Amino acid sequence: MKQVLGIGLERRGEMIAPRLRLPAPISVGAMMRGRDPEAAAQMMGRLFNLCGAAQSQAVRLSLGLPADMSDTRHEILRDHLAKLFLFWPKALGHAPQALPDGWAQGGPALLHHLWGRGEITDLAAWLVSGQGVSPLMAGIDAAFAPHEAEARVADLFDPMLKMAQENSPAGRVAFHPLMKQAEETRGRGPLWRALGRLVDLTRVVTRPAAPVLRPDNTALVEAARGVYALRGQLSGGVVSAVERVTPTDHLLAPGGALELSLATLPWRKAGLAALVVDILDPCVAVEIEGVSHA
Repeated sequence: MKQVLGIGLERRGEMIAPRLRLPAPISVGAMMRGRDPEAAAQMMGRLFNLCGAAQSQAVRLSLGLPADMSDTRHEILRDHLAKLFLFWPKALGHAPQALPDGWAQGGPALLHHLWGRGEITDLAAWLVSGQGVSPLMAGIDAAFAPHEAEARVADLFDPMLKMAQENSPAGRVAFHPLMKQAEETRGRGPLWRALGRLVDLTRVVTRPAAPVLRPDNTALVEAARGVYALRGQLSGGVVSAVERVTPTDHLLAPGGALELSLATLPWRKAGLAALVVDILDPCVAVEIEGVSHA
């Protein structure tokens, strides 16, 4: 289903004062109520073309249906690679590239394509090495000074709570040594978040995390944008209730990462707002107003 997030950019001194016009909420529970569990799971995948496999699997897990997480892994790989090879190069003024051959299989060949040769332990050295996708990361790094477009929010502690939390690919690999180097030298800004996609992609290739089913039937399923949380209930063999919280709910919450990232972007760099938003990656269409006045 198509939803639109409106973002207005106003000048406040030397910085941006963002105004968010949130998309109308979708009542997933109302659409699922009274349906057969299998039909509900299939419907979820059709309703949401972004992270549809992850959301469908969350329904299946929560309602006690068999779940095959291979589709979810494929979806994460595809979406991460699309950012690295299609969308972000274009945003930086470069030609998009084809996805690496055999990307769906993962493996050493894909990791070599992403990182280059050898183990990467020094972020600064890798950024200037020309290996793998380091030129892309260096381009993002060059566009922003340290702590520009930075957002620090609470680490993810309960995905079912619709409040500002770091429910993102970068957040789930924040412990990685390269991520620590990016955070210490630039803060949790665009490079940290973009690098998080790359590190998370590597994790999914080598050791993807299993979904979690809590005792209250809350399913937690990893997706390209973060963790989807969904809790369903059955009554008489049909769906009686569904509650769903998405990474975008956390991203767009008051004081969330999108609001803070734009509020820490200088007005003179308002033209980069679209790149900032694309790196944050809300799972809705976005309309930005006010950039032409920067």
